Amino acid sequence: MRHRCLLTLVVLLVQVAAAAPPAPRMIVPVFHRLVAFSLPPPFKVEFERTTGNIYVREHVPDGETVDQWSRMITLQGVQGMAYNPEATPQAYLQALARGFQRHCPDTYVALDLGPQPSVKEPSFATVASCGRVTSGGKGHSETSVMLAIRGPDDFYVLQWTERGRDSAHPLALDSKYWSARLAQLGPVQLCPIVPGEGPPYPSCSAAQTGAAK
Repeated sequence: MRHRCLLTLVVLLVQVAAAAPPAPRMIVPVFHRLVAFSLPPPFKVEFERTTGNIYVREHVPDGETVDQWSRMITLQGVQGMAYNPEATPQAYLQALARGFQRHCPDTYVALDLGPQPSVKEPSFATVASCGRVTSGGKGHSETSVMLAIRGPDDFYVLQWTERGRDSAHPLALDSKYWSARLAQLGPVQLCPIVPGEGPPYPSCSAAQTGAAK
């Protein structure tokens, strides 16, 4: 009887998971392209700014802010970076990871996930982590999985960052866990900007539907 109840529970959980609605799709104009990705609940847009050739858009869970957060999803664009023939997604992420390392040289660790086959453009994914950093006078760990994409004109980075308990040692990074976080943001696509077209950007939505078939 106990085994039958457990089996029923498993079936119900599978049915609930299958019935869960897909995460909302975001289509954001960033310089020369539309960037399309999934934004799982309970994340919401909390900050957006373009400064010179840098675009930043930050998302945090409901009830949190860009100053006090446990998880953050960030979209970044760097205008014109693709015009540099020596710039690659991997090299750009290495530069971002060095920024992590400067904040925590004793507890820093990184893990390369490599190019992402689901992205049509040249791409690379890396996990960078600090076992101990200080923000607002409080110590915590901070780990980020970052996906860099080289578009025809610009570079784009989509990242999922989590804070946790601080550690005096580098954290153990689980490639399956961070690959799953990255998968929650997919599929990630770049679409051309159609002159005169505004939200919800039907040309990009149609391209996503076609790619999903």
